[in-house]
Amino acid sequence: MPNKPDSAEMESMAKEIFDLAKLVYALRSQRAADQNELTETEFLTLDALVREQPLTIGELQHRVGVVPAQMSRIVRALETARGKGFLECTINAEDRRRVDVSITPSGMEAYEQYRALRLASTRAILAGLTLDDRRHFMRILRLIRTHMSKLAAKPGGA
Repeated sequence: MPNKPDSAEMESMAKEIFDLAKLVYALRSQRAADQNELTETEFLTLDALVREQPLTIGELQHRVGVVPAQMSRIVRALETARGKGFLECTINAEDRRRVDVSITPSGMEAYEQYRALRLASTRAILAGLTLDDRRHFMRILRLIRTHMSKLAAKPGGA
């Protein structure tokens, strides 16, 4: 059982993680604006479709975690992205009220490019750590991921 940190220590750790998340977001937003990249929510939408397709707009909305109007805007933007269209929307043959969303080959290419960029920048960050620090970091990161997965599985999340 992990030791329970005091509230000042927990607050300091939480602030450090929050500041890191803000920095990551700012760097990604800056790069996306400079390079006409996918946004985080666009990537998450494509990621959901890489894992399973077709999905309805409502299913995508729940998986990405955005409000319905925002999901509709994301889907429209991805349908016309860079003149190629990263998504395709079709009327479901069995239930004509349902719109099925699928990723296109251009969408898969954009997904892979975005993923490769993110992995490359993560590798560059990790390269600044010693081997021992990377191993220690990965051990803790896996613990955090396991804990977060358990929280996400609970009704209402964290």
